[in-house]
Formats: sequence, structure tokens, C-alpha cells
Amino acid sequence: MMLVKEFLVGVVGTNCYLATNSETKETLVIDPGDEASILKNYIKKNAFHPVAILLTHGHFDHCMAAEELASHYGIPVYVHELEKDTMENAAFNCSGMIGRKLVFHADHFMRGERDHLSLAGFEIDVMLTPGHTPGGVCFYIQSEGILFSGDTLFCESVGRTDFPGGSMAQIVRSIKEKLFLLPNDTKVLPGHNEWTSIGHEKQYNPFL
Repeated sequence: MMLVKEFLVGVVGTNCYLATNSETKETLVIDPGDEASILKNYIKKNAFHPVAILLTHGHFDHCMAAEELASHYGIPVYVHELEKDTMENAAFNCSGMIGRKLVFHADHFMRGERDHLSLAGFEIDVMLTPGHTPGGVCFYIQSEGILFSGDTLFCESVGRTDFPGGSMAQIVRSIKEKLFLLPNDTKVLPGHNEWTSIGHEKQYNPFL
């Protein structure tokens, strides 16, 4: 069973998730946007064992703490290969918004429209959902009925598309043609704001 703990981190209030296997305490760190010390303290307090960092995309507010956590725990960072330019270019990763020019790196690059990861005892479908960024992805754990949607799908909203590489047409297509094929009771854990479900968004999302 997956235990999910949410942290609101960083200057723009990003949802970072610790997704933990209740039996083994192996943990996935999803979108650690900042405040590594808070995450490390919680992990230590609960005797969790981080095994990987998963990034839905490469904007600064989703990965600023990734390098520190990866180094501290000796674990890899995963992102889609189409996000390499976003992460390595300060103009694309939007770090200029906080007056800094930051560059980020990853260890493993996911590929294609759909990839698959087996981590922490979970089978994870990686769904390429461009629109917010060219290589933005969502992580779907079918056994848990959970979708980590990053900045693709929000509660009654969608991710911004006015950043470099963004496209409203693409993000709407990504959601309608991929995410809306998931069961209605799938829990959607977004990069910002409150949780929702696929069924709720089908009915109430004004963008879709």
C-alpha cells in the first residue's frame, strides 16, 4: 500500500509528495521543489528509505531540492528526455522569476509517449503529457488508483501554457486523450492546489 505525504514547498507553493511503500518504507520523492531540510527531517523521523526522485517536469519550483536530496541519499533523479533543455536552460526552467539562473540535471531520462518504472515496489506508468512544458509527464500507479499530475491537470484548471515550450492545444489534448482514459475514481495529486479526481475534472473543469 502507498502512503502519501504532501508538503507545500518553495516561494510559489508547490506540492511535493513522499510516496512510501507501507511495508518496506521505500520512498519516492516526487517534485522536490525546495526546502530539502524539511523533507530530510520527515524522512529521518519516519525511518523512510528514499530510492528515487521523480520529476514531472523541469521548472525550478519542482526540482530545486532534487540535487541536494539525490546527493544526500545517493539516489537517482528521473525526468523525461524532452525536459533536458528545460532543466539545463535558466530561461526555460523559469528560475529567473526568483532572480537566479539555475541549471538542473537528471540521472535517468524517460522516453517516448509512455514509459514504465518499477520502483519502491510499485509499478508506475509514465505518461508523456506535453503542454505545460514539452516533456512534462504524469505518474500513474494503477494499483493505488493514484495519478501524480504535476502541472498538467489541476482541480478545475490546467497548467499554464505561456512559458517557453507551452501550448494550450497540447495540454488539452494530453488531458483528454490520455488522462481522461483513466478510471473516474482515480485520485489526481497535482503540482499545485488541492487534490481532485478524473471524474470530477471530466464534469467540472471549464478548460476541458
